[in-house]
Amino acid sequence: MEDWSKDFFTSFELVADEVELFFLEVKRDIDDAIDIFAKLSEEIVEQVQGTIFSEVDQRLDELTSSFLELYFGLESSDIESMEPLFYNVEPIITKHPACMGCSHYHGQIYGGNPLVCGMHPYGVETEKCSDWESF
Repeated sequence: MEDWSKDFFTSFELVADEVELFFLEVKRDIDDAIDIFAKLSEEIVEQVQGTIFSEVDQRLDELTSSFLELYFGLESSDIESMEPLFYNVEPIITKHPACMGCSHYHGQIYGGNPLVCGMHPYGVETEKCSDWESF
């Protein structure tokens, strides 16, 4: 009976050793797979960063050069085109004196064309306006 129990425990130890070896091999394979995945991930990150950073650098260079060309390459015609679409002009005694104090006075310039009022877009030629009303 002693041989039987000794053989049983020897077999049990052998199975335990084999199971332990199996799990050690699985662990080794998993470690190798993790190392390969980490290396692959690093390569992908390097490629993506290289692509993104080179694209960003290229875009920044284009924007910078465009901005510098715009800033240093402005001519007077370019400056005139950058004026606002409209701006106000107050009536003065030498130009549109009949409009001074009139509630209809508009006095805005649109793209270089003045609009004095709705009734008289270019103003009146006389010193008095028949449509003049105070505020």
